[in-house]
Amino acid sequence: MRLKALPATYGITVVRVMSGIILVVASLEKFTAGGLFGFVGVVTNLGIVVPQFFGVFIPCLELIGGLMVLFGLGARWAAILFVCEFFVNAVILKTPRQPPFGGWDSMRIDLMLLAASISIVLVGPGALALDGLLRRRPAGALEPQYR
Repeated sequence: MRLKALPATYGITVVRVMSGIILVVASLEKFTAGGLFGFVGVVTNLGIVVPQFFGVFIPCLELIGGLMVLFGLGARWAAILFVCEFFVNAVILKTPRQPPFGGWDSMRIDLMLLAASISIVLVGPGALALDGLLRRRPAGALEPQYR
């Protein structure tokens, strides 16, 4: 029995929805575990510049941008910001540190979200994205022509 393949836009949809769920849950954890001021303290301890700004910006980005990615509304624009966030998080913050906030175990989710964000930037949000539904055309920049 041969399975018929779905268009690639459905594959990126799975990546987009799962990334959005992960980002929204991560933001809610930051809001509830000590609140924004608690996260500002974490950002300060990591040595990030302007911690008062980034300590508030990162949870808000993960909540609002995560919802944008989840629903596929402006997902490419949000994904550009996530490429920046997860590159800095994985390469600059976690590579030189030891566990628990460093090393492979700590940075593998960041690398996966970095790859997912790059994919969304490159090919668009995929099928069933609000962007595509509102424009009444398929979402995604590269539509494969399989026959």
